[in-house]
Amino acid sequence: MKDTMIGVDLAKAVFQIHGASMTGQVRFRRKLSRQQFRNFMAEQPPALVIMEACGSAHYWAREMASLGHEVKLIAPQYVRPFVKRQKNDAADAEAIVIAAQRPEMRSSSRSRRLSRPEPYCSGQGNALFDSALKW
Repeated sequence: MKDTMIGVDLAKAVFQIHGASMTGQVRFRRKLSRQQFRNFMAEQPPALVIMEACGSAHYWAREMASLGHEVKLIAPQYVRPFVKRQKNDAADAEAIVIAAQRPEMRSSSRSRRLSRPEPYCSGQGNALFDSALKW
């Protein structure tokens, strides 16, 4: 059973994570590089991982799911009201966990990587597109 929630504030080089129990008790706060983050999460027992939905969130959601974690993405505008103090990465990670604890909070699960149909990938072109160019 997943008894830990891990809020992740994604950034370019350093990720801030905030771990808490399902009741809100703080378990850990860490500042990790990308590689350290992947290794740290691989060592953690299966947990609920919550991230703000952003450009790299879907990639990291797939990575976390492959490690056995359950992943939820929350839109940034739903997290902002829960930031208690100055806007920084640590406060954002904590706010993500607090927002996820709300029963009415809307979140999305991770998206799956979609493969494109063969004609688009092969460089052969598309008959409909080619005919539109001739027109």
